[in-house]
Amino acid sequence: MAVARVDLLLKQVDIAWALFEYHLEGIDDDLCLWEPAPHCWTVRQDERGRWVADWQVPEPDPVPALTIGWLTWHIGFWWTTTLGHCFGTGAPEREEITWPGTAAGAADWLRDLKADWQKQLAGLTDADLDSTERTATLPWGEGMTLGDIAGWVTVELTKNVAEIGLVRNLHGALGVKSA
Repeated sequence: MAVARVDLLLKQVDIAWALFEYHLEGIDDDLCLWEPAPHCWTVRQDERGRWVADWQVPEPDPVPALTIGWLTWHIGFWWTTTLGHCFGTGAPEREEITWPGTAAGAADWLRDLKADWQKQLAGLTDADLDSTERTATLPWGEGMTLGDIAGWVTVELTKNVAEIGLVRNLHGALGVKSA
């Protein structure tokens, strides 16, 4: 029996997510904010107490190193934006999507986004996945089908999770002590 395309997409998210859960073990607030290099993007509290991400358009060359906090914010940013445009009425501006302020809060935020994503995908038909209607307003989705975007979500998640693992492993390899 053939596997429905949407079921395959959901399974792929689960595989990438399992790697994320593996890397979450041992990540605390200090590790989230550890800067692996002097030229680094992170999340910082602004004057209103919100945790905002470093950002620059266009990206600088060389691209800065990234903290785990920034990477978890980035996953939350693109997933919030994608969900809002593909299954809602739009999404907040990038500057309004803030990091929760703790490693545990970030993990919970991302778990909620994953659950929402999978709930929205479940039950979609091949015609839904082939449509460009839901992706029309997505900043990075022009001309892409919902199936294309669903595949991109998994690739982006896998990339960001691998980066989180790299920063975590680098921290451990360098023997950095928590504050």
